[in-house]
Amino acid sequence: MATSSRVRSTVCALAIGILVAGCGAKPAARVEAVQTETVEDFGLHDQRGDFHSLYYYSDASAVVLFVQGNGCPIVRNGVPSLDAIRAEYAPQGVVFLMLNANPQDDRDSVAEEALAYGIDYPILVDETQLVAASLGVTRTAEAFVIRPSDWRIVYRGPIDDRLDYEAQKVDPGATYLADALAASLDGRTPSIAGMRARGCLVALADAHADAPTYTGRVAGILDERCITCHVEGGIGPFAIESYEDARGWAPMIREVLRTRRMPPWQADPHVGTFANDISLTVEETQAIVRWVEAGAPRGEGPDALAASARVAPSWSLGEPDLIVTIDEQEMPATGIIDYRYLEIPAPVDRDVWVRGVQILPSNYAATHHVLVSIDYPEGFTAPWASDERWLDGVFAGYAPGAEAEAFPDGSGRILPAGSKLIFQLHYTATGRPETDATRLGIYFADEAPDTEYMMTGPVNGDIELPPGAKAYTASAERVFDVDMTLHGLFPHMHFRGKSFTYEAHYPDGSTELLLSTPNYNFNWQRSYMLAEPKVLPAGTKIVCRAVFDNSAQNRFNPDPTQTVTWGDQSFDEMLIGYMTVTWPRRAPAAAGVAAAGAAAGVAAAGAAAE
Repeated sequence: MATSSRVRSTVCALAIGILVAGCGAKPAARVEAVQTETVEDFGLHDQRGDFHSLYYYSDASAVVLFVQGNGCPIVRNGVPSLDAIRAEYAPQGVVFLMLNANPQDDRDSVAEEALAYGIDYPILVDETQLVAASLGVTRTAEAFVIRPSDWRIVYRGPIDDRLDYEAQKVDPGATYLADALAASLDGRTPSIAGMRARGCLVALADAHADAPTYTGRVAGILDERCITCHVEGGIGPFAIESYEDARGWAPMIREVLRTRRMPPWQADPHVGTFANDISLTVEETQAIVRWVEAGAPRGEGPDALAASARVAPSWSLGEPDLIVTIDEQEMPATGIIDYRYLEIPAPVDRDVWVRGVQILPSNYAATHHVLVSIDYPEGFTAPWASDERWLDGVFAGYAPGAEAEAFPDGSGRILPAGSKLIFQLHYTATGRPETDATRLGIYFADEAPDTEYMMTGPVNGDIELPPGAKAYTASAERVFDVDMTLHGLFPHMHFRGKSFTYEAHYPDGSTELLLSTPNYNFNWQRSYMLAEPKVLPAGTKIVCRAVFDNSAQNRFNPDPTQTVTWGDQSFDEMLIGYMTVTWPRRAPAAAGVAAAGAAAGVAAAGAAAE
């Protein structure tokens, strides 16, 4: 949250007390008239890679947030006291978290510190320092008691009076944190709302430095990172095409950055490197939020966004060699819309190899996903088992966030003459009647490739989520009996999906974590394309581990009272670890492979109900 005048005055009072305290001084006196403040929601990863959203703990009786810092003696010596308080109050529904905003500490070093000193709390790593700044943090070893009923701070200060700079008592004479918790859980206002905390100074970024301007820095970030979706007719719910747009949406932009709802990239930045990474850097996030909190200053010079020509999503790989358009689909304003299946003869007059595909819905708001599979002609052996049409048999796919799929060099998928394209269409009601006429663009290869490009992966259809379960865990695994090269990962769950990981178990006994999405979001079904493709030798087992949240704390959950099993609809669940791979070509090369643009040209076909 922006630092209000009340917060600033409180911080100044605390800072003055800290400056006059010397080594070995007596514990600081009570801070009078400390104002309670509402804490805005935020999202951070902890030292283990798990994701935490503050407001997720709305069912807690209280949240304790303790400021941790590596190497701080008062933090290290204070943890046993905090442990004792947790032992008493965690059974009463109090959630205990730590926060690290030190610029010199990173996740790995925080994890090492936690292991060395027996700190088993989630330590939220605030690398942008935006959370610490909003709370007015100046030193470590400060504890906050936050009341989830209204998200107000009812106490901030030290755990007790046992520790001081280079001095400590055997036993505390005052137990500030425990007293505050006892009062809060009893519905009372703590008698002491705040104390000056003893701890190590946190080197926060200079809050008085000049904030970035729109023309000087922010417009460039928005142009590079956001405008692909936030364009008129695009996937984003609103367009940002000028300074006026950006200023009008500035508070919302700040909120979704603090909670990490945007950008829609759920991969843990500490696991793997991906070619299509759209996440913001720490500096970019800081720049945008500081700009918003400074009042969104425009700056001098032209408006770069307004000067640029913006268009809705189009063919990213150039004009396709073949365009297949489905008949216009009509959707009601409300209700559950069943999956639709359309069968369209592939408009090719010879066998062709495909080097890329892209699906473009005409209505992004109503289109949940589109999958396309191939029904091969009689006498042609499909490269997948008959019961795996929507796993190994996926030819092209779209979900929010999906991009054009250019197959790796030297690879392709065969589309024989006489094939049928099977479209699986999933639409959602938007509150008004909608229509959609999705297009499938297909790009031809010049010659038969050496390797075949496939979508495959582990699946578990036996999931059964109990009502109210916050962390139902399940896994799926698959052993591959041929050498293959892994290119991309595409985790798939529905509304209850919470986190998803891929782990490779190699024939030599070693293991490797390939992808972790600790903040899985069903609304953004993303593929994660490896920056460097990975060779998986025959005998490699891929293990996918998923966590589902069927509780009321999951804001996407349609009904936490229901037992949830496998099913097609979004209110059902799935556990699929899609992977895109290349392996030696299994399908026979056709006698006449169409060169790019030489076969059917640009065509359109109408849809007939299956």
